[in-house]
Order: sequence, then C-alpha cells, then structure tokens
Amino acid sequence: MNNKNYNITELLDQLEQQVRQWMQTTGIDDPLVVGIHTSGVWIAEELHKRLQLEGEPGELSVTFYRDDFDRVGLHPQSKPSFLPDVDDHHILLVDDVIYTGRTMRGAMNELFDFGRPASITAAVLVSRGGRELPIEAQIAVLHEEPGKDYTYEVSGPEPLALHLVRKKSA
Repeated sequence: MNNKNYNITELLDQLEQQVRQWMQTTGIDDPLVVGIHTSGVWIAEELHKRLQLEGEPGELSVTFYRDDFDRVGLHPQSKPSFLPDVDDHHILLVDDVIYTGRTMRGAMNELFDFGRPASITAAVLVSRGGRELPIEAQIAVLHEEPGKDYTYEVSGPEPLALHLVRKKSA
C-alpha cells in the first residue's frame, strides 16, 4: 500500500451528516463539542462552525492523562485544556483517529475531573482496528485498518488535511 491522501472536505461533510443524524435521533440539540489536542481540536472547531452551535468548542490536552506518561514524558508542544462547564452537558468528544482507545480513555478521565457530563459521545474521522481497551467511537466516517506499518497524519488547521503514511523505519 502506498501513502494515501483523503478528501478532507468529503470526510467532514460525512462527519457533519452523521452528527446531525445523531443529534436528531438522541434529541440533543446543543452538544458541547470538545476536541482532543491537536488535530481533534481543529476538527471540532470545523464541526462546531458547520453545526452553528452556540458558545465555543472545548479543548482537551490529555498529556497528563496518558497511561504512558511515565515512559514518554511531557510532549514538547502540550497545551492546556480549555473547557466550559461540563456538568449535565452532552459532550461530543472529537478526535481524528481512534486506534488503541487509550487517548479517548484519557480524555474521558479528564472530562470527569472537570465535572459530571450528562453523556459523552465519541466522534472521529477514522476508526482503526487494534483496540487495547473496550472503547469505541459511536460516530466514525471511515472504518479501516491499514496495518501497523501505517499511521494517519492530520495537518492543519489551514488547510486541514488527512494522510495515511508509511511509518519510517527505525
């Protein structure tokens, strides 16, 4: 398999459509959109704008909530989290890719440190295989597993782009 570039506009269109369907089905008309740093924030901001929601989207940095923090340390570009009140709000937790489930678990742990949401729904552009924890995204545009030799990279925020690239050999 070679590197692959995705049409991010089409993926965002599909994500928006799925989120609108979720909102209609659940009766949730004002979710608090929260993106996981870094590319999840970019996607959350775009989704928030498309859905014409009130307020600002939240931003989560799961750096201190990662279960490998003691092994990999602090990421040099880690940013602080920004969240409005989460108590009793329906959270739409947005990221680019769900793979092992560990980042999503860290994000949920941090959300609960900020308060008690009414619910949390995970939305991603790509859901890969390889879960190490029983955590799934309820909303995902692509379901594909390219293999352990590949990674998804999101660049942005302007322009926003998604690429599947072969990992560099060590």
